[in-house]
Amino acid sequence: MDNFKSGFVSIIGRTNVGKSTLINSLVGEKVAATVDKCQTTRTAIKAIVNRKNSQIIFIDTPGIHKPKTKLGEIMNETAWGTIPDSDITLFIIEATSEKIGKGDKLILDKIKEKNKKTILVINKIDLIEKEKLLNLIKIYSEEYEFKAIIPISASKGENLDKILDEIEKNLPYGPAYYDIEEYTDQTARQLVEEIIREKALKLLDEEVPHGILVEVEKMNLRKTTKGQDIYDVEAVIYVLRNSHKGIVIGKNGSMLKKIGTYARQDIERMLQTKANLKIWVKVKENWQENNNILKRFKNE
Repeated sequence: MDNFKSGFVSIIGRTNVGKSTLINSLVGEKVAATVDKCQTTRTAIKAIVNRKNSQIIFIDTPGIHKPKTKLGEIMNETAWGTIPDSDITLFIIEATSEKIGKGDKLILDKIKEKNKKTILVINKIDLIEKEKLLNLIKIYSEEYEFKAIIPISASKGENLDKILDEIEKNLPYGPAYYDIEEYTDQTARQLVEEIIREKALKLLDEEVPHGILVEVEKMNLRKTTKGQDIYDVEAVIYVLRNSHKGIVIGKNGSMLKKIGTYARQDIERMLQTKANLKIWVKVKENWQENNNILKRFKNE
């Protein structure tokens, strides 16, 4: 195993550039919530890709944004904190940009400051013409000496192998950090929370989603009377306001039922067994400013 390589790759970019879609595509499993709304990822999630000669540990980070709450500040700190600790930084931008915007410049300045090995990934190339892409590559290549600039479409799975090949080329030699059967450092409970939150984010109105916190209170495996395995899962969706509680529950419980049905399907797929899912909705005002709750989002 002398020629084996391993290391950590931090994925960084503005909100909504497709980081979580990319990481799920690279790993081949759902490890991060993917929703077409800002600030979907809240913590640094590790996802593991095992190859013949390497183990790549991706760290999916919250999108860089202008924070309005303590939670927002912690999310930004989490993202910035992964750069110095990683072997390689994967900087994701959107192909639809025509110049380096404020958010991307902020990230680029941080990368320059840390002087880390960085691969620039230009996502959503299916949305633009080739000339625009070439112009964007020229603009960025004049700003920093990237190890590579790779245009991709994460949603269509285009050029993803090139990312893995380029990362492997730049990784240090070393043993695997995780068992080759593992694809994330998250517990089953955390993955279930992510799944429920993703379904809620996808189905709910714009005003509600970012005030949502999901906690799994109980998760037990038992046998049915027929001797089959089944997980009993009890979870709570916390919202900021009473009016939000009504929206999450919906008329005659219709919205909550929909969230639960879609979440249960994904949970059963992930756990590879049947699940009995019960979800409650409770109000927890100002939880985004509550230090005890926010501890769980910190990148220790």
